[in-house]
Amino acid sequence: MNAKVWLVGAGPGDPELLTLKAVRALSEADVVLIDDLVNDAILEHCGNARIIPVGKRGGCRSMPQAFIHRLMLRYARQGKCVVRLKGGDPCIFGRGGEEAQWLRERGVEVELVNGITAGLAGATQCDIPLTLRGVARGVTLVTAHTQDGSSLNWPALAQSGTTLVIYMGVAKLSDIRQQLLAGGMAADTPVALIENASLPHQRECRSDLTAMEEDAYTFELKSPAILVIGAVAAGVTLPLWERGLPANSVCESA
Repeated sequence: MNAKVWLVGAGPGDPELLTLKAVRALSEADVVLIDDLVNDAILEHCGNARIIPVGKRGGCRSMPQAFIHRLMLRYARQGKCVVRLKGGDPCIFGRGGEEAQWLRERGVEVELVNGITAGLAGATQCDIPLTLRGVARGVTLVTAHTQDGSSLNWPALAQSGTTLVIYMGVAKLSDIRQQLLAGGMAADTPVALIENASLPHQRECRSDLTAMEEDAYTFELKSPAILVIGAVAAGVTLPLWERGLPANSVCESA
């Protein structure tokens, strides 16, 4: 493998969801820069590579992005094969696009390797198809946390008719609820709150738009977590009404 930077998606946490291409890149890497949410078990594929933590977590002190850029550039210019290992997919709220552009502008070869994003894996583990013929014809992935603090177009999202998958929304449940209701989304729209997607300790809380903030508090929902909002969040294999539970009941899965 020639000296280059690989921007690799580690997936949501389950090591078995790692792609074969990601495993190959890790096994041939000289240096691996890892995100905070990367499962330690995935690092078993890194061989003799130098492992450098460069985690970034919301609300916590973290390594500046500019410094991460410089680290990748430094090692690449030393002729080393560098892997930047990111949780989920590098191009879904993972800064993969901006890192690739920055490196290519400086003459560094870059290759992106997809990973399964938490919104997909978490929903699947809860028997929630993000699209379903006759129910949800599309899916919209958004983040509740923006770099410049600007607000999303909530009315458009509320009226989109797609399944909404919201990342980094745990601290903004009240605002999300208010904005979607104000935008015209039905108060009884099903919601699934999914914590630690794909890991053995994944938990889910089934609720609806009106009750989700209160249910999340009772459930003690913590990051990392994703929100799935839409008709499909009621579940397909065992819909809530077939379980004999009200729509705002709190449920856990192993």
